[in-house]
Amino acid sequence: MRPVRFNVHPKEANIAEAISMGTAPDGISGEGFFATQLSSVVGLARKNSLWPLPFATSCCGIEFMATMASHYDLSRFGSERVGFSPRQCDLLMVMGTIAKKMAPVLRQVYIQMAEPRWVIAVGACASSGGIFDTYSVLQGIDRIIPVDVYVPGCPPRPEQIIDGVMNIHELVKNESNRRRYSDEYKHLMQNYNIEIEDGKAE
Repeated sequence: MRPVRFNVHPKEANIAEAISMGTAPDGISGEGFFATQLSSVVGLARKNSLWPLPFATSCCGIEFMATMASHYDLSRFGSERVGFSPRQCDLLMVMGTIAKKMAPVLRQVYIQMAEPRWVIAVGACASSGGIFDTYSVLQGIDRIIPVDVYVPGCPPRPEQIIDGVMNIHELVKNESNRRRYSDEYKHLMQNYNIEIEDGKAE
């Protein structure tokens, strides 16, 4: 049974100390100005405004619901809006067992997402098939789409899911704006038989 904690600060607590401010990217600052690279500013903005698309098929989806609820509150990290339209989301969170008959659907959802897009495999089933080592279950979603972060567990606790999102934040923050147009990225997509033309998947 999970311990119950309440997000209540005692009256004597200093709220100003409990609030942490984000760090500014490297740059040159002076009186009244701050100069840095455009990619750093874009990365900082993107990492704090990810729109997740939960592709949940089993128990890991329940843990994601707990992660989004008020106790763990994933929205404080910029993922306030959970979307179910691939065209409007940039973080695909795959949770649960993916049957081989479901694989083409998952792949199509990934292709419909606009660039840049990131993928988290949440739980053992999405990462490796889990306990379902059988002919009908996909043994890891990385067989059909590229995965950026793996979250272990069966099912993983909400703290682990938040840690996975934090790892995505670091990837998003440090990714070059031109990475999606690089030969390395195009080669990665070719390995998954996903054609890239003018920054769009086909």
